[in-house]
Amino acid sequence: MSQERPRVRVMAAGVFDLLHTGHLHYLQQAKAMGDELIVVVARDASVRSRKHPPITPEEMRLALVDALKPVDRAILGHEDDHFKTVEELEPDIIALGYDDYHKAEAVADECRRRGLEVEVRRASEYQDDLAGTRRIVRKVLTEDAYRTYLEEDDDDA
Repeated sequence: MSQERPRVRVMAAGVFDLLHTGHLHYLQQAKAMGDELIVVVARDASVRSRKHPPITPEEMRLALVDALKPVDRAILGHEDDHFKTVEELEPDIIALGYDDYHKAEAVADECRRRGLEVEVRRASEYQDDLAGTRRIVRKVLTEDAYRTYLEEDDDDA
């Protein structure tokens, strides 16, 4: 009788507003860290208080993330205490995005303080021109970029 290897559960988290290849790169790296990837999508209220008003509502972001190939399951996080989600999921590994503002050691310290044994790893940077919601929004909202887009569209006609 062979003994089954324990599954390694990885937790990744983020806003995932305007999905882009940087998000995909992060989630692919997170999935490679273990057997099961659960992705926590930030709540609208959390996004507003920490970053910016979300462009797409949380339920839409959740559905999009849940449909991505590396993701085994996507859930909405807690608004008031992000570590409640960690306590509920009991991941073996927390994968931080390369540009996540959380410091890995601070996350590991808080997990230890709560009696959780979790390894915290950071994904590597992805060099993609549009890898960032703010960059995408900036590009869309600049008048020059819009003119260039229209000119390129005219060239294709």
